[in-house]
Amino acid sequence: MSVLKTSLRNFFAHKGRMALSAVAVLLSVAFVSGTLVFTDTMNTTFDKLFASTASDVTLSAKNGDAGDEAPDTGRPEAFPASVVAEVRKAEGVQDAQGSVVSTSVTVVDADDKNVGPTSGAPTIAVNWSPNELRSVEITSGHEPRGPTDVVVDGATAEKHGLKAGDELRTISVTGDFTAKISGIVDFKVTNPGATLVYFDTATAQRELLGKEGLFTQVLVDAEPGVSDDALKANIAAAVGDGYTLQTAAEAADAGREDVAGFLDVMKYAMLGFAGIAFLVGIFLIVNTFSMLVAQRTREIGLMRAIGSSRRQVNRSVLVEAVLLGVVGSVAGVAAGVGLAVGLMELMSSMGMELSTRDLTVKWTTPAVGLALGIVVTVLAAYVPARRAGKVSPMAALRDAGTPADGKAGRVRGGIGLALTAAGAAALVGAARADEAGPGSLWLGVGVVLTLLGFVVIGPLLAGAVVRALGVVVLRVFGPVGRMAERNALRNPRRTGATAAALMIGLALVACLSVVGSSMVASATEELDRSVGADFIVQSGTGQPIVPQAQAALEKAPGLDHVTEYRWADATVTDPRGKGMETGLAATEPTYMEDLRRETTAGTLADAYGPGAMSVGSDYAAEHGVKVGDVLTVAFKGGETAKLRVAAITADTGGVDNGAMYINATTLAEHVPAERLPHSLLLLASAKDGQETQTYQALKDALAPYPQYKVSNQADYKEELKDQVGQLLNIVYGLLALAIVVAVLGVVNTLALSVVERTREIGLMRAIGLSRRQLRRMIRLESVVIALFGALLGLGLGMGWGTAAQKLLALEGLGVLEIPWPTILTVFVASAFVGLFAALVPAFRAGRMNVLNAIGSE
Repeated sequence: MSVLKTSLRNFFAHKGRMALSAVAVLLSVAFVSGTLVFTDTMNTTFDKLFASTASDVTLSAKNGDAGDEAPDTGRPEAFPASVVAEVRKAEGVQDAQGSVVSTSVTVVDADDKNVGPTSGAPTIAVNWSPNELRSVEITSGHEPRGPTDVVVDGATAEKHGLKAGDELRTISVTGDFTAKISGIVDFKVTNPGATLVYFDTATAQRELLGKEGLFTQVLVDAEPGVSDDALKANIAAAVGDGYTLQTAAEAADAGREDVAGFLDVMKYAMLGFAGIAFLVGIFLIVNTFSMLVAQRTREIGLMRAIGSSRRQVNRSVLVEAVLLGVVGSVAGVAAGVGLAVGLMELMSSMGMELSTRDLTVKWTTPAVGLALGIVVTVLAAYVPARRAGKVSPMAALRDAGTPADGKAGRVRGGIGLALTAAGAAALVGAARADEAGPGSLWLGVGVVLTLLGFVVIGPLLAGAVVRALGVVVLRVFGPVGRMAERNALRNPRRTGATAAALMIGLALVACLSVVGSSMVASATEELDRSVGADFIVQSGTGQPIVPQAQAALEKAPGLDHVTEYRWADATVTDPRGKGMETGLAATEPTYMEDLRRETTAGTLADAYGPGAMSVGSDYAAEHGVKVGDVLTVAFKGGETAKLRVAAITADTGGVDNGAMYINATTLAEHVPAERLPHSLLLLASAKDGQETQTYQALKDALAPYPQYKVSNQADYKEELKDQVGQLLNIVYGLLALAIVVAVLGVVNTLALSVVERTREIGLMRAIGLSRRQLRRMIRLESVVIALFGALLGLGLGMGWGTAAQKLLALEGLGVLEIPWPTILTVFVASAFVGLFAALVPAFRAGRMNVLNAIGSE
């Protein structure tokens, strides 16, 4: 009990000094808890949605689930309406409704503005049936009653200012059609962000499927007492094997799988950054307890002198760590719920609607948050606690605060050098790897070992680097600058640990900056080298180019030619009988002008001849294929063809690697017209001297089709740069958490250092040091520590980024570009970080009473 009392007394006696460490724990736990609450809430939202929309059993075409578009035609797989009658005859069926669902549509308003979501969620066109009333309710107007009526969901109507009577144009692969809003519906559960439009059944069949009398699925309800599994078996017996059947539970599971990838990426990425924040927080906690133990050396010596054992002293410090972990973790769990709500609001502003009504806090979330926070805090405090336990009773006769670890030992230095050397060797191995898989493993090992090595060796580097920085940064400030340098060098281990926290975040920033800049530079070089087309037309969501949009584009004046790029799914079997499901790029011969591809054998022009094709060099090497061999190609939805390999393209660039090319006429010969895929993109070139006019003409031609974008090569490069930049900005924003924790570490170190040097500060003030000079000294000390951490982090990160780029070169991204402006900006910004971190400690030091400071122990 005495140990607990002592720990509580010390904890509350130093609560101000513990506060920043508690904030570090709070932030880390908040990120973990917030991530778990956010993903659990999203799962709850989708579960409720799937439960409200799923029938007891859903029947769909064999090659399409719930209205998914077939990849070759861009329209849903459908079956005759007679199937609905067959289902109704099955035993145990209470009701069966035919349904038409299509996600390959774009809906625009009278100003040709897309009213679909911008979050990546689909626009879904559905026929109206009584089944829809399970998930929605009409809040104004009425259901669609004819070809001129359309019903829209309330969230979309509110977002785009739509009201009854407004005209909407729906664009599908079968053509455009218009209708006026006759009603608005609201979901009974949260709609995560999809746009829904409803038509009467005949209109949906005719405009979405091409003709009436077709459905994409049948929604079946069971009679009372009939289980979903039994109903599924009965329907299967009635309709045969040509359909896909799912119970409500299976449909919900399939829906979860569709969104699981997106949720998992978010979840594990955010948890990864939480782990980084925990790692940085460890340095803060270690520094805090190390300094507290050093400052209480005399006190601990007295405790040992009056009978306290090493174990009791050790346990006392660890109990303080537990208290810190509990306080920080409890606050972190609460903050995590707030963070989750904030993330939901952010996602809602981006178009993904999430309601706080679905906020889900499972018992595992606070349990995980508390466990992580407490365990990490106790582990971080373990070494300082052991150091406290080794304080002898004789320490009671010495001055408190005397550092016991002024220099890093030789063993520490040797371990640090060995780890750094091993990590550097691993990074070199990654850079020289011939395959991405083994290279990635070497890269991961190299990153971990060099990071550990720099952390361990940091105190050794502190002496040389801080002195060098002092010459450049501090000496201009005269004696104050020299005192700041000596303060930073007074305890190299403490300086190294403080700088290491900042080093981790900045190393990741530098690494990602190098990788991002290299990706943009490589892609730009590849575009300049390979792409000959003046313009690229495609959808940002991967939708095919509908025929009416392509026809409008081809009428634009000033065009020299337009090349279609279609993707045909097929099974390709090599001469040895080994089959592989893949896709073939079906284009016109002008594609050779639009994209310059190198060949390792044969001539690409020959691959566009009758009965011919090309393959990539990787496929040729793996399957032992050479020019002249005949491959068996079974086109999905079409015939099987024997095609001769006329060329082998080099898979060394960054565009279209691995593509197999055939002439578009070859595809048309073996696939029925109704199964022919639409173009995924169009490549166009203008007549000489008419590029500017043609560019504008193409934009004007596609104005009624806002789902497509016309880009010239400059636009395309800028888009690539923006996409990479947006991704990096998100990552930088998340890394800011680690940097904030690192800044707290600098603040805490300086604050505790000021307390530790109270008497010294009083003496300096007594012999003439002004308050202004004292504050400047502390600020300069903070700046040099921050710059030390920045130098280590940026140097380490550039090494990681360079090794990572060499691996990317295996995928065709062969240009290494160091973003010096970004690196220099971050380095200079680190000085301002140091200034900011020193504001409060410097202010408190300046306010000290000189006589009280001199009289302190």
